[in-house]
Amino acid sequence: MIRSRNLGRSFGEKTVLEAVNLDVAAGDILLVTGRNGSGKSTLLALLAGLLAPTRGTLEVAAERRSIGFVGHEPLLYQELTAAENLDLFGRLYRVQEHRERSGMLLERYGIWDVRHDRVSSFSRGMQQRLALCRAMLHEPALLLLDEPFAALDAEGVELLSDALAEPSQQRTLVVSSHQPDRLEPIATLRLALEVGRSR
Repeated sequence: MIRSRNLGRSFGEKTVLEAVNLDVAAGDILLVTGRNGSGKSTLLALLAGLLAPTRGTLEVAAERRSIGFVGHEPLLYQELTAAENLDLFGRLYRVQEHRERSGMLLERYGIWDVRHDRVSSFSRGMQQRLALCRAMLHEPALLLLDEPFAALDAEGVELLSDALAEPSQQRTLVVSSHQPDRLEPIATLRLALEVGRSR
């Protein structure tokens, strides 16, 4: 699913990632750890195709439309309701029976009761829950989650932990987290990033 050799990314003269080598098979769960500034977000942006490498090679065997991504920004339309956001993304991704799947996700992540409220009225944690629904709506083959537990309340953390722990042979998962203890039991691969290096 993912293969990189000596993958690196710089911004001007600042090196953020250097010599990252990955072999991630379909169905693997890769846990990426590291302090702030170690390049976790940059790595996930590279895997999502939002950035291009400045060094090395990267191969991702998934089309852009089969990738789900949650970054630091929820990437939601603030003036639309939760249901309208998922309806829009469902049509963009041509998800069959997208309204039924949207309803299931809204219920699962505890935002069914506010589905007709504008996203601009949501707390940061509620927006993060909806962003997770958006990313999973089209059942992506590759799911990229950058600090997905950030801003979630205790209930949201439990809901996401349960969802990620479900076995799925068709989904490859890459998660960066400051809370690796929650993901260690299910991770099949681990990558610890340091500033400018990986191990």
